[in-house]
Amino acid sequence: PVGKVTHYYGKSEVAIVELAAPLKVGDKIKFEGHGSDFEQTVGSMEVEHEAVKEAKKGNVVGLKVAQKVREGAMVLMVE
Repeated sequence: PVGKVTHYYGKSEVAIVELAAPLKVGDKIKFEGHGSDFEQTVGSMEVEHEAVKEAKKGNVVGLKVAQKVREGAMVLMVE
């Protein structure tokens, strides 16, 4: 797994993800579990409210998501 969703903000459609592996803009990811099951390409990502192109393992990032995700959903890399 790339990470785990720790929070979701519905109004801004942003998922907060605690990373277990590096992630960068352009990566294809999948949200799975807790009623979430969809794939998307990372379009924009923020760390501490600053836009970043890539984030390291251990970072907590905000990701713009295409659909609602629930806390606890896993984030997986799509080959």
